[in-house]
Amino acid sequence: MGDPAGVGPPITVSAWNALKHDPSCCFFVIGAPRLYARDIPVQEISSPADAQEIFAHALPVIPLEGVPDIQPGQADDRAAASIIKSIELATTLCLDRSADGMVTNPINKALLYGTGFRHPGHTEFVAALCAKGSQTSYLPVMLLTGGGLRVALATIHVALKDVFSHLNTKDLATLGEIVAESMRADFGIASPRLAFTGLNPHAGENGTIGREEVDIINPAASALRAAGIDMSDARSADTVFAESLDGRFDAIIAMTHDQGLIPVKTLDMWGGVNTTIGLPIVRTSPDHGTGYDAAANDTARPDSLIAAIRQARMIADNRKKI
Repeated sequence: MGDPAGVGPPITVSAWNALKHDPSCCFFVIGAPRLYARDIPVQEISSPADAQEIFAHALPVIPLEGVPDIQPGQADDRAAASIIKSIELATTLCLDRSADGMVTNPINKALLYGTGFRHPGHTEFVAALCAKGSQTSYLPVMLLTGGGLRVALATIHVALKDVFSHLNTKDLATLGEIVAESMRADFGIASPRLAFTGLNPHAGENGTIGREEVDIINPAASALRAAGIDMSDARSADTVFAESLDGRFDAIIAMTHDQGLIPVKTLDMWGGVNTTIGLPIVRTSPDHGTGYDAAANDTARPDSLIAAIRQARMIADNRKKI
């Protein structure tokens, strides 16, 4: 459902209208049916198994209790508990294989903190839910796709002045392993070619403009190559994305949030997808926020949600082939 006051409801309606004749992209919503029923036919279901038969004629919705009447575009902390419940139920349905994957509409994290929510965002919350009650922990990785690029992030919401303290060789090597496995299992690339960006201008120029590449990034690349993964040493961030578009690399691991997101959003501002890799379930999301202004003005675009649904379907299908 995402935040019911944001763009989640209108873009979900638009996504159903765009995909209702494509049974491969059948989806159902966990939310309040009234959020969608004013614009399209809606049918309540009690089980994901009921969605396929209904999807071509109406939006299937598993009704969620406790969603307040809200004004589109106005954040309402009364919705926090139901937002969390929607994520929890979606994760459960994926873990028990009742659903092939989950697509999460945007949330406002600040809205949730009053309920005791302490996760940095969707990504970390879903990872914690996947690990609950098991002996397995997961390292969720944010992978952005759009404009012909696949970009994973080594750091996400970290102040630029603190990034260097969050980078170490061991974690970068683990990250490279997760990205390589995702390229194989999720994207069907048998022998993925990966690249690290450098942290410093010109990838440090052999240590003359910073030592992070020499001391941290390149040793991780060396360890990955020793493990049989085709990983480049740190490459200058002002050219490596063009190299990827030219076909040299299948995915890039960027050292900072903006370093990775700027090229993706510049090339495909409306159709980018945020995929969480490194989890036992499929999870994708539109690459934008709650968009309260767009919700209030009824100007939300569904491109990113539609792309996220299609990508979730592709990943689920690829994983079934393994």
